[in-house]
Amino acid sequence: MLTDGQIVLRLILSIFLSGLIGLERQVHRRHAGLRTHILVSLGSCLIMLTSLYVFDIYKEQVGLDPSRIAAGVITGIGFLGAGAIIRDSEGVRGLTTAASLWIAAGIGLAVGCGFIRAASYATVLALMVLFFLRYVEGIIPDDGHKKAVKDKEVEHGL
Repeated sequence: MLTDGQIVLRLILSIFLSGLIGLERQVHRRHAGLRTHILVSLGSCLIMLTSLYVFDIYKEQVGLDPSRIAAGVITGIGFLGAGAIIRDSEGVRGLTTAASLWIAAGIGLAVGCGFIRAASYATVLALMVLFFLRYVEGIIPDDGHKKAVKDKEVEHGL
């Protein structure tokens, strides 16, 4: 059984780690920013802690799988992420935000079950992807998509 100190530490760590990703989203003015990412991770952490608690209570009476509740979290986050995806005349937006919400949920689940090193590594890697690959994407040719958007803007007087 986890002590109160371990529970609080895991909850706070999930806030901190997912807050780093949420801060990056906030800085880039995305709808799902700091608070959204923190709440997703904190909720996931709580659900994982609850799964472990239920498993610990009933492990002698019934064969339980603590990962079943976690699987439900991942499914639910898929729906939340889908709400962040917007399709408009210029294409699809929000895919990175949806993916960052999904990784925030994974971080919360990992911290909740005590897999803190993996959660920390995943946070660092996610931040590397979000910060540094943004610049790499600017270098990669995009088959004229930006030119087509620019032409449309000129056409419409924007």
